Amino acid sequence: MFSEERSAEVVTASFAGTRDERLREIMGALVEHLHAFIKEVELTEAEWAAAIDFLTRTGQKSDANRQEFILLSDVLGASMLVETINHRAGGGSTESTVLGPFHMVASPRRELGDDVALDGKGTPCLVSGQVTGVGGEPVPGASVDIWQANEDGFYDVQQPDIQPALNLRGLFTTDADGRFWFRSVVPKYYPIPVDGPAGQLLEATGRHPYRPAHLHFIVSAPGYRTVTTHVFVADSPYLDSDAVFGVKESLIREAPTVDDPARAAELGLANPFRTLTFDVVLQR
Repeated sequence: MFSEERSAEVVTASFAGTRDERLREIMGALVEHLHAFIKEVELTEAEWAAAIDFLTRTGQKSDANRQEFILLSDVLGASMLVETINHRAGGGSTESTVLGPFHMVASPRRELGDDVALDGKGTPCLVSGQVTGVGGEPVPGASVDIWQANEDGFYDVQQPDIQPALNLRGLFTTDADGRFWFRSVVPKYYPIPVDGPAGQLLEATGRHPYRPAHLHFIVSAPGYRTVTTHVFVADSPYLDSDAVFGVKESLIREAPTVDDPARAAELGLANPFRTLTFDVVLQR
């Protein structure tokens, strides 16, 4: 029978007939930790009702262009922990980080050298790099999926009536030497959306909502492990206090300024411009 002392034991026993062994393991551990938490803090009925309301509103805030549960997972560090456990870097491969809540649409296929900044706002930047294996071998034909926020700190899906569709997104294919390059603008730090439950949680706990400047990458190639990662701009604020805990030291890069009118004209960029180089190393 159910009692305060045996609560987790009784509920876990109810899963004994679960055919999926992994599901049975997960549900058992979930119940044990949940019941231990409730007992530790002696949760009140009002607090439990508030938690249920919070989660209900989190679901209600989600739609085709916004996933509030991913945002909540991010600000609690759960996304980073799951990502880190499942994509442990080894042998010098590029470290992973969170996907984030704004990879909501398929990036358009673009040619190497294309300009992804369709709104014409921001400091021009040449982004380039090389995809290799851990042995240093170039990976030709690798897929490099990128997306970033605009100069005002918003992704295109957040401003469908303001930004051009698919602004600052692109799907590139590396050349015979595994290299990629494209024109963009320097990423800028920005706040995550704070008009929903995740933002309310940050406010209630005295945390800021800002993410440091970054560019998202998903890099994949046949025979290699796909990596979901960021490159962070070294002079950005909030590198040491990212609201979603996504920063790793190995992913920070300088973005030096180039003052060379001839080079700028050759690239089709305004002068001066900045450069951001990010090489990606994949595991087999």
